[in-house]
Amino acid sequence: MTRPLPFADALSVLRAAAEETRLRILALLREGELSVSDLTDILGQSQPRISRHLKLLVEAGLVERHREGAWAFFRLVEGVSGLLEPLVAAMDRAAPPLSEDRARLQAVRAQRAEAAQSFFARIAPQWDRVRSLHVPEATVEAAILDVLGPGPIGSLIDLGTGTGRMLGLLAPRATRATGLDASHAMLSVARANLERLGLSRVDLRQGDIHAPPFGRGSFDLVLVHQVLHYLDDPARALREAARLVAPGGRLLVVDFAPHDLEFLREAQAHRRLGFAPEQVAGWLGDAALSDVRVRELAPSGEAGHRLTVTLWLAHERSAAAVPAREVA
Repeated sequence: MTRPLPFADALSVLRAAAEETRLRILALLREGELSVSDLTDILGQSQPRISRHLKLLVEAGLVERHREGAWAFFRLVEGVSGLLEPLVAAMDRAAPPLSEDRARLQAVRAQRAEAAQSFFARIAPQWDRVRSLHVPEATVEAAILDVLGPGPIGSLIDLGTGTGRMLGLLAPRATRATGLDASHAMLSVARANLERLGLSRVDLRQGDIHAPPFGRGSFDLVLVHQVLHYLDDPARALREAARLVAPGGRLLVVDFAPHDLEFLREAQAHRRLGFAPEQVAGWLGDAALSDVRVRELAPSGEAGHRLTVTLWLAHERSAAAVPAREVA
């Protein structure tokens, strides 16, 4: 149920929206987050002018701003656009100026996708080599869907989202989806990939997995997919991930079992050569999670020369009926 909006707040919202450029900006942000540079290209106005309009929209509580390196991205604020949503939705997007804005928006997204594809093409051979060492990604993704079950996910965060592949898999089932990554380049790839899937409303943030900028208990499902082996302090990262789990929520970790492929340290910047099931389960228990369930996906081929993918699913302790650690 939507909270009634006080009169003064409603007046502030309407005043902020009652200007041509700002209304066009709101219509564009309804399609997904955009940078100042994006809006400058789409609307054909100077950066200072666009920035002034955005400042007013932020101050009115309609738009939120977050930094991504030297860039700043803007998106509609969740939950406060109820008064504005019917107005924006009712506008004819097939007629000028909104039709022209949308056409330029598609051109901006096409340029973004081309840049992302060029970046990923340079690193894809390295990723392909690692992928060839373990079970197909489709098998891993099927296992992820299986352990999570068919029900709704609620709010989701993917820590170390990379190319956004996990968000593409799970965001359609989430009420709210967020991806966090330290790399602006990888977030650019994720943004282009998600837009191609029609998931432009996913919230992508730049930040440190050891200090995620979100409050305690913010998400129903926290995902750490193929990230731990890059970290100097994976136990700390899991403590921070556990802090984000809402009451009754879950934390899913996906990573490699112990292996002896030393070349991954130099060629792929892996800091850890996999993790034993009990090691990660212990870290999750120390982080006040319980009912840790483990599944291992071993590849076919010669043992010792391939990578086993392990899934750990843990629950927030107050919601777990029987604390246990088991191998599924």
